[in-house]
Amino acid sequence: MSTATADGAATPGRASSAPPAKRPSAKSKKGVLGTRPWLAAVFLLPALVLLGALVVYPIGYSVYRSFFDASGNGFVGLDNYQEMFSDDATKTAIKNNIIWLILAPTVSTALGLIFAVLTERVRWATAFKLVVFMPMAISMLAAGIIFRLVYEQDPDKGVANAMWVSVHDSFSESPPFPGAHPRPTAGLTESSNGSFTTRDTVRAGSPAALPLVAAKRDDISGAQDAKAAKAEPGKVTGTVWFDFTRGGGGEQGVIDKGEKAMADLKIEAVKDGKVVAKTTTSADGTYTLPAEAEGARLRLPAWNFSEPYNGVDWLGPSIVTPAIIGAYVWIWAGFAMVLIAAGLAGVPRELMEAARMDGANEWQVFRRITVPLLAPVLSVVVVTLMINVMKIFDLVYIIAPGPSQDDANVLALQLFQSSFGTDVNQGLGSAIAVLLLLLVLPIMFINIRRIRRESRR
Repeated sequence: MSTATADGAATPGRASSAPPAKRPSAKSKKGVLGTRPWLAAVFLLPALVLLGALVVYPIGYSVYRSFFDASGNGFVGLDNYQEMFSDDATKTAIKNNIIWLILAPTVSTALGLIFAVLTERVRWATAFKLVVFMPMAISMLAAGIIFRLVYEQDPDKGVANAMWVSVHDSFSESPPFPGAHPRPTAGLTESSNGSFTTRDTVRAGSPAALPLVAAKRDDISGAQDAKAAKAEPGKVTGTVWFDFTRGGGGEQGVIDKGEKAMADLKIEAVKDGKVVAKTTTSADGTYTLPAEAEGARLRLPAWNFSEPYNGVDWLGPSIVTPAIIGAYVWIWAGFAMVLIAAGLAGVPRELMEAARMDGANEWQVFRRITVPLLAPVLSVVVVTLMINVMKIFDLVYIIAPGPSQDDANVLALQLFQSSFGTDVNQGLGSAIAVLLLLLVLPIMFINIRRIRRESRR
């Protein structure tokens, strides 16, 4: 054996210590996943099959089906798309989807940002986050049923109107006897605006009785017994009462025993079309007008008998869409808050403290420091909610009542009604599905670009 010397000559008896390196064979090459490509394909195949069966094939078939008529046998080309854009229901759905796309993500993200910032300054931050996030644990079906009850028109059932009516009644007076009116023989005539006026003029010293009927039991219960008014010199007096005796009997136009007084009723004395005096009935139903009322006719304004304020028609045609968006915000504001709070935890506190030391107030710190640093998180929340909003269906279907469902219509609901409703036309429904896909794709591309951009940082 020999070894090589420094000058390149071989030295006998010593073997070389560095064996020649082996070149890797083609069979032992590995892919980017750290294993053989065919093995990676075997593991990915089930997922690819499911993705093709549940995503790719339905999309392709929907595009194909949109070119055929309702039966699926006749090729109609672009007729379904033309019908879609000429249909009033679809136009309303597109308009409402735009409203949803603008309002729902914006309001949800804004509330989430406010909640996330405020939770850093309250003692029970964890409990507050739990309460705000809790609606996320409720299904859309349950949330829809809850808000259908919240928006109930009757203030005795709907929470929203109960609160609204309470606030309204705190600043305005409610009518005392909704639905009440005089007997036809009581000597009062009804005006076009719903008020009642005496046919004859009144005189001082001669009490004028004003019997009424049809008052609601709840408005009369607890009232005092009616009392006949005494004549007063130089003044017009009288009584307004509920001219009805329980169990029958009694005389019309006469205050019988047990008949109830009608308190807080407004009375006006009118001469030549002008109101010369006003008064309100007392607890026993009596009233007194000054001498100016002599020779006037007494008028009971329509306000006395009008229906009480019943709140807002939350699910009416005009505001049904904003009302449903309110239910959506109630659910998803907690989602936005959790994501933004997680991003806020990573914001360097040194920047905020430095800004405060430089004289910035809390609003300036929030606007110039916090919001710009949270921009990536805010974009994630907004884009996620925009994609979610484009698919909204269940809340609208459950909350909007039948008469208002057309006004609250959205694309996903219109797709369902066209494909499985009364007039089934799955060709038109497929065209709406393709439109919905095309509207979602730009948002998805924006999200993908954002993810790639952040991964390169």
